[in-house]
Amino acid sequence: MPQEPSVKRAFAFFDGQNLFHSAKESFGYTYPNFAPRLLAEQICSLREWNLEGVFFYTGIPDAKDDSFWNHFWTAKLAVMGTRRVQTFSRSLRYRFQRFVLPDGKEHTQRIGQEKGIDIRIALDVVRLARTKELDVALIFSQDQDLSEVADEVKQISMDQNRWIKVACAFPVSPTTINRRGINGTDWIPIDRVTYDSCLDSNDYRPKTKG
Repeated sequence: MPQEPSVKRAFAFFDGQNLFHSAKESFGYTYPNFAPRLLAEQICSLREWNLEGVFFYTGIPDAKDDSFWNHFWTAKLAVMGTRRVQTFSRSLRYRFQRFVLPDGKEHTQRIGQEKGIDIRIALDVVRLARTKELDVALIFSQDQDLSEVADEVKQISMDQNRWIKVACAFPVSPTTINRRGINGTDWIPIDRVTYDSCLDSNDYRPKTKG
């Protein structure tokens, strides 16, 4: 059994869209108002982990498809870069999806989807585990596709005979429907008080005229 280190080096990995939708469901927020570094520092401080780095990942719509969210994410990511957050973004890919309306009529809508975000998170977690740079991978997401990352890190821990933890943090409130963290990880619920203590002081939503 590998010995638990007295000093635990933690890296935080944020799935921006997943965290936003979880916070919306749990706390009712209508836009991503969290400050990633503050949130990571808060979670790590409570567990006496040394935060070594913060990574943030999100899909972004092209300006011609959705100028509002393109402006929001472009501005927010730019400021994150000044706050020692490493960012990774990809353009959304679009497909047409059919919906059946309550009156029975079919409606087709163009839907933007993220591609490659979970893969990028997985690669970064595994890379830092293999190079022995992290002891704790703190993932802000509930995406079960990342359960394979937890399995891979456990294998790395065995191969290196080294203590490594994978934790998953996500908002929880009485209105939360999805209360499951990523399988194979330690689950860390984020309550409203903790989340609200880590809000971004800036609002990056474009101002409307009128």
